[in-house]
Amino acid sequence: MVEFKVKDTGLAGEGRVTIEWAEMHMPVLMALRRKYSGEKPLRGVTVAACLHVTKETAVLVRTLKAWGAEVYLAASNPLSTQDHVAAALVEDGINVFAWRGMSEAEYFWAIERIASAKPDIVIDDGGDLHVTLHEKMPEIARDVWGGTEETTTGVIRLRALERSSKLVYPVIAVNDAYTKFLFDNRYGTGQSTVDGILRATNILIAGKTAVVAGYGWVGRGIAMRLRGMGARVIVTEVDPIRALEAVMDGFEVMPMKEAAKKGDIFITATGNRDVIRKEHMMLMKDGAILANAGHFNVEININDLEALAVSKRKIRPYLDEYKLKDGRRLYLLAEGRLVNLVAAEGHPSEVMDMSFANQALATLYIKNNRGKLEPRVYRVPEEQDREVAMLKLKVMGIEIDVLTPEQKEYLSSWK
Repeated sequence: MVEFKVKDTGLAGEGRVTIEWAEMHMPVLMALRRKYSGEKPLRGVTVAACLHVTKETAVLVRTLKAWGAEVYLAASNPLSTQDHVAAALVEDGINVFAWRGMSEAEYFWAIERIASAKPDIVIDDGGDLHVTLHEKMPEIARDVWGGTEETTTGVIRLRALERSSKLVYPVIAVNDAYTKFLFDNRYGTGQSTVDGILRATNILIAGKTAVVAGYGWVGRGIAMRLRGMGARVIVTEVDPIRALEAVMDGFEVMPMKEAAKKGDIFITATGNRDVIRKEHMMLMKDGAILANAGHFNVEININDLEALAVSKRKIRPYLDEYKLKDGRRLYLLAEGRLVNLVAAEGHPSEVMDMSFANQALATLYIKNNRGKLEPRVYRVPEEQDREVAMLKLKVMGIEIDVLTPEQKEYLSSWK
């Protein structure tokens, strides 16, 4: 019997059409679904997934169910759930505990609820499910075969657990797969972040100065898209190598305290806290827009913004105006949460195709290697990464060259 708590099961029809649209644009994951559906490799396996409940996630969890798994799903962000998708998944037999606008208490209740299902495999996006299992449910965590992690933020947290010798099961860092971060983080987040900003504000990007905090793969993608739309882009960084790369890519690089005076739009993409704080807000122009593309709503210090403001009002959905004592107005998008998932729909299905193909294959890898892996954070196996890339090229109708025997011998010879 399906267990669930969603906003409205009556939305299932609308959700089903949306999921079908995503499936049409995720051919790699659909090919994998068909490949293994007959043998049901996850029969009898319980999977707990804490992911953004979107149409793309629906394609993943429906694939896991088609492979025989019992799936429990909770949201990895209180504001990213697509309620019609959640309703459709309940009809499909997925145990869903997610609705848009969850309170913090409801959010963690849902995570604990899926953790209490005693999962064999854990799929996470941000690390909250992994951390909940380790901190609050260690007796359940000890029986987990292994897990996966979708985001940079989550991998950082898991590596910290590993360094402190507290990680109790192996985790595959799906985020670190080349077919994930080179494409999902750069092209997916790059496009969807700009999409979220435009939906929330309807501003013109061309001619504005945009400040991108962080030049990892997410920051690179955002900076690239903003420049392509006519913005002057400034990058802020703490890593000298990434800062140098941004300079070589043609962007201005400077500290946030200098960029704060110049920016019209600010986007944080660092995975760290307090990237934009009081000292920066005090320097910003009237009308500056603040958005976050990092997983958690800690990159823009909202407490500082609240303390500086003498009034606050909602201008549009996901656009809040904070008026300061001197009359300047700062605009916060999506409550400082992931702007691409709160104010828009997240990554395009085509790029999530590779990320979630990696997730699906990683669950098979964990199941097939049960008991053989130490409690560590592992990279995605290289052969899996290459398989996903080849499948993507195939469905795009693209062929590539193959090494001849002589070329292979040449590359393998020390001479």
